[in-house]
Amino acid sequence: MKILVVDDEKLLVKGIKFNLENEGYQVDAGYDGLEAVELARSGAYDLIILDVMMPELDGLEACMRIREFSTVPIIILTARGEDMDKVIGFEYGADDYITKPFNIIELKARVRALLRRSALVSSVSAAVLTVGSIVIDSEKRVARKNGEPVELTVKEFDVFELLAKNPGRVFSRDTLLNIVWGYEYQGDIRTVDVHIRRLREKLEQNPAEPEHIMTKWGVGYYIRG
Repeated sequence: MKILVVDDEKLLVKGIKFNLENEGYQVDAGYDGLEAVELARSGAYDLIILDVMMPELDGLEACMRIREFSTVPIIILTARGEDMDKVIGFEYGADDYITKPFNIIELKARVRALLRRSALVSSVSAAVLTVGSIVIDSEKRVARKNGEPVELTVKEFDVFELLAKNPGRVFSRDTLLNIVWGYEYQGDIRTVDVHIRRLREKLEQNPAEPEHIMTKWGVGYYIRG
């Protein structure tokens, strides 16, 4: 597994790199947002760790640019702890976040969990799910709408796949967090709402009046075929 770590604090990058390499990962380092985007274009990474506050291009903008061509899992590092900052990170396409200062053990756990969920499908037999004009291939991790490919992030794909495999079943936000993000996740529950909205924008014909990704008010979300 190959990981890219990008932060303008070179000592912090050195520490993260050392610890992740001790876990058996191959780690490359970068020190600003523009470098992060350029390195990510190689497509060589299984996961990227980005700091928010960086020169040239901040981590959120870098994350958004990477999302234009890649669905690689991204963890955002932020020195700020407000819930809105975390939600903004997900808006820009991040899959997870961790607030500075952090325990390296926690970071390694987040890395393992995200890589595990990203690679889990490789051990599962092929399954093609169809919801109206939307088709997803669980083995290839690809999605199409009206025959055209749609780029979904790791978490977006996981959420939609879970709902599509259980049509008509209503999942609460807590349940979705526990299944998709894991019980160790301590983030804002509004993360689910952000991902549902992004899925509607990408997959529904009219996101304002969804036909498939439905809300059961006061309960949760479900797929209507």
